Amino acid sequence: MNRSSIEVLSPAGDLEKLKTVIAYGADAVYMSGKEFGLRTFSDNFSHEEMIEGISYAHEHNVKCYVTMNIMAHEDDIEKIDDEILFVANVAKADAVIVSDPGVFRRVRQLVPNLEIHISTQANVTNSMGCNFWADQGASRIVLAREVSLEQLRQIKPKLNPKLTIECFIHGAMCVSYSGRCLLSSYFTGRSANKGSCAQPCRWGYYVVEEKRLEDTLPIEQDQRGTYIFNSKDICMIDHVPEMIESGVDSFKIEGRIKGAYYAAAATKVYREAVDKYFSGEKYEVDSRWKDILDKVVHRDYSTGFFFDNPGQDAKIVYDKSYNKPAFVVGVIDGYDASTGLHKVSQRNKLFVGDTVNVLTPKGYCEPLKAVSLYNEDMEVIDSTPHAQMTYYVKFDRDVELSKMTFISRDGDKDAGIAPSTRA
Repeated sequence: MNRSSIEVLSPAGDLEKLKTVIAYGADAVYMSGKEFGLRTFSDNFSHEEMIEGISYAHEHNVKCYVTMNIMAHEDDIEKIDDEILFVANVAKADAVIVSDPGVFRRVRQLVPNLEIHISTQANVTNSMGCNFWADQGASRIVLAREVSLEQLRQIKPKLNPKLTIECFIHGAMCVSYSGRCLLSSYFTGRSANKGSCAQPCRWGYYVVEEKRLEDTLPIEQDQRGTYIFNSKDICMIDHVPEMIESGVDSFKIEGRIKGAYYAAAATKVYREAVDKYFSGEKYEVDSRWKDILDKVVHRDYSTGFFFDNPGQDAKIVYDKSYNKPAFVVGVIDGYDASTGLHKVSQRNKLFVGDTVNVLTPKGYCEPLKAVSLYNEDMEVIDSTPHAQMTYYVKFDRDVELSKMTFISRDGDKDAGIAPSTRA
């Protein structure tokens, strides 16, 4: 097994995230147009942006997979031909990700040489299902999240050798089997299976008796309500060697609707973990990897269903809140060695005197203190109050940070507040 046999596959919810994860080490990205993908609340890509993004990725030897994995209705089928032809022949994607047999059939008819990956929405859980899709012409299966590591070890040797396997190794889970949920459609009219999930699984629920509707009873005794559908997040950083040795070909990071900081952090960590495994050195989890993953927005981590049966442990977290220990205050956009100033695009408010953490595409940097701030006119300021403003910062140490480096400050995960030395 060599390094190129394991792909780090990162989410690209928009053009900024695509360029970010490429800088942080992704081998491939998955993305969507404005229709036919399952994350309509991500910004997604216009046709012009998709052409630009895929061209940029290919210039950096990164593959692009376009999601067309809705459970299509008749009106979708009637207009999908143009999108298939655009994605294949104009944008020149490397593959499409589908779950609907009708969409699969149409892709195969219109562009027979385009690779097709079978989405986790198709809930493939066994070797016969994998080989069925291989017989139809699929080149990859994104296995259902409900498949255990032991089952994965049993599946891989039985597969058509041309078929690759992709597994989610980090990010959000869904309470419904392989994401096939009707709650959102029932409660809000927004179909999860067509990309518009309102995430009612994350709402608080109470039980009522039909003749006493005013008396609500919590299902669990929790003053904040109960969150019986609220799944923990997957984090498999402790088990990268086992995942590789089980036969997984692609490590998929969930999160197209999450921020660029999250995507960068997860990509960096799993890129380094995969490289560490193939370096020939003894594989050990770097404590810095866990520190990085703990600082991004997430629910409590678990190993998903790789080691636990869904019926025995549903991976429910009885708390509505996210963990959000860090707040991004800016993204580095340049450095002037003559002045020692970094040009920064603002994301959250920063004060003079604040200490910031640094997430950089290559290597590591100890926390830095902002000793002076300037606006675009190089006037001295004591904070950066305006959203997306450009500002300049001088740190307490002379260090050059590359473009796309994120600077953040620690926050209060429970209150959701970013404390500051001046706040």
